[in-house]
Amino acid sequence: MQTIRKRLSLMFVSCSIVSILLVTLFVNITVNKKFDHYMEDLQDKRYQRIVNYINEDYKRDGKWLESTGKELMHEAYMGNYCLTVKDVNQNVIWGMDSHDLQNRDHLKSMFTQDNGVYTTKTFEITDGGDVVGYVEIGQYSSVLLSKEDIDFKASINKSIIAGGLLTLVLTILLSLYFSKQFSNPIKDVANMSVTLSKGNFDIKSSSESNIEELENLRNSINILAEKLKVQDTLRKKLVSDISHEIRTPLNVLQNNLEAMIDGVFPVTTERLTNLNEEVIRFGRLINNLNVLKEFESESIKIHLEKIKLDEFLSDICKDFYLAAEAKNITIEYYIAPGMSYMINGDRDKLKQVFINLLSNGLKFTNQNGSITIKLYGDAQHFIVEVKDNGIGISSEDLPFIFERLYRGDKSRNQIDGTGIGLTIVKNIIDLHKATIDVDSIEGQGTTVKVKFEK
Repeated sequence: MQTIRKRLSLMFVSCSIVSILLVTLFVNITVNKKFDHYMEDLQDKRYQRIVNYINEDYKRDGKWLESTGKELMHEAYMGNYCLTVKDVNQNVIWGMDSHDLQNRDHLKSMFTQDNGVYTTKTFEITDGGDVVGYVEIGQYSSVLLSKEDIDFKASINKSIIAGGLLTLVLTILLSLYFSKQFSNPIKDVANMSVTLSKGNFDIKSSSESNIEELENLRNSINILAEKLKVQDTLRKKLVSDISHEIRTPLNVLQNNLEAMIDGVFPVTTERLTNLNEEVIRFGRLINNLNVLKEFESESIKIHLEKIKLDEFLSDICKDFYLAAEAKNITIEYYIAPGMSYMINGDRDKLKQVFINLLSNGLKFTNQNGSITIKLYGDAQHFIVEVKDNGIGISSEDLPFIFERLYRGDKSRNQIDGTGIGLTIVKNIIDLHKATIDVDSIEGQGTTVKVKFEK
């Protein structure tokens, strides 16, 4: 198997090599074609100039002489072509020997190739519209190139190849750099996920990236690691809490029963009543755990009906007035006017939600405190707000208050509770497609907002 960096590097380098080769080949072919076309145009103009020169020379003399147009012989030799002048009967007036060109150094390579075959072109010489002779131009290549032309063409090809190689080297270096930029964060996250799968949650990715998606991935895996660490802590705490919650009533029962059996404590109605309360508390814990299990297994069914939320909350608040008076706590209930607070919900389960919220408010609010219940709405929701000025929740505990059997700081643990109530509340709220938010400041109080969609 290959690493992601190696795979990305191979992909970038392969694509780069193919692209550069194609571009280099295309540029080379295009430049050579353009250059050959340019040279062919020059050659055609040369042919026409030669024909015109001999034509004018013939007209000046009025007949063929051995010297007619012979001034072009030196130019022809230097230009690597041969001239032969003939009269109208194809008799040679003067001509050059093509073998003389074979000794030219820059033409020798042509004689071993197909384009080194000697070819000729014949042009007519006219006078007054009549053909009076011919000029034959021969050469060893389709396009005549001087040594300077060949050197120029070779230098262009070398420049193209050098540019391609330089571009390839730079591309390879850039590919390696960018593949590292891509692969390092991914590799770090992959290694971190392997570590997380082994149960080590005390790990954090620090390979920052300027690529948004990779940075989001890194942040997500860090958040996941933090949540797994918290969940692992909660799992361990859950076992401890369940053990503690079950062991306490059992120890009370066992110790008292053993004392009664041994005659240490007399069997009285009061003692039996106290033991029965422990049994009831133990049974309540088991029932809450069973309810929670049903919610989490999604086997709970809700029975929807029309509920007037304002009347519903008013009836629940009345049940708490006596308990509030016992602690000298004031309960205030406020309903924003001008709305019809009608929702679809399961009456029994929603009653369980608000009884739990008000019970917590009374439980964690000191004497002479206050609890305020507000019902109002916005454009999309009906909002129930339960606010107290009790002991509040610490910022460390706030994110975990809906976890099973979670109990907060010591001041809250001193108050009787199972740590299951808010977990059940959250599940009921979720079943109603509603939301619950808790805002709290330690020592100042807690505000709970439940939002129902209109």
